[in-house]
Amino acid sequence: MISIISLLVVIFASILITRIATIALTHTGLTKESAKFQARSAFSGAGFTTSESEMVVNHPVRRRIVMFLILIGNAGIVAAVSTLILGFVHQGNEANLALRIVLLIGGITILWGFASSHFVDRWLSRIIDSMLKRFTRLNITDYASLLHLTGEYRLAEMKIRQDDWLDKKRLRDSRLRNEGINVLGIRRPDGTFIGNPKGETVLQRGDSLVLYGRIEAIEELDQRKAGYAGDQEHKKAVQEQKEVLQEEAEKDISGGKPEDSP
Repeated sequence: MISIISLLVVIFASILITRIATIALTHTGLTKESAKFQARSAFSGAGFTTSESEMVVNHPVRRRIVMFLILIGNAGIVAAVSTLILGFVHQGNEANLALRIVLLIGGITILWGFASSHFVDRWLSRIIDSMLKRFTRLNITDYASLLHLTGEYRLAEMKIRQDDWLDKKRLRDSRLRNEGINVLGIRRPDGTFIGNPKGETVLQRGDSLVLYGRIEAIEELDQRKAGYAGDQEHKKAVQEQKEVLQEEAEKDISGGKPEDSP
């Protein structure tokens, strides 16, 4: 019974570690979905040979995070397999075996619900994000100080995939600035880098975009697919940006009153 509980503890620790690594990677500019994929890939040792991983291995801070995940992941997988074997080697009798199986399935189900819960995700993310900001310096100082990155505003890299809303669009036609997103550069699949791209530049599948804007807007864009639904999401994002600008304008006005008053 102790071995089954130990296995569940290892699984819980694995979920927690990958969640911390995901948030740490988002602090370096990766979108949430990309960070989640890379963290899980590195921890499990599967799927980390994709071209998207270039954005990680070419970045010193991300590379250190991933190396840590690989080391911990190898140890965690070995521990999980060992405790699973020990949990069923000396099961004693069929009743005891059935109890162990029920405990294992029930525990994994609870942990799966824990990992999939949006409420838990938001709550845990806020705590981890706060701790990382307090005890680490994952926001790279050079661009953070230069662009005054605070609150919701971040630099991020986003890769265009097949059937993405941006695929085959001219930068001008995407009207990303209306969503509050600025394209600072484009890295082509052949390694060519386009700095300060023009409106006539055509975005293509495989391009990695260097973006600046609200991280929530960038994450939504990263998930947007081509077609009518994507167009509607763009219109919604434009409206949300107008509301953000209005709120910022109101804060600016209210913040300036004390200085303007006699």
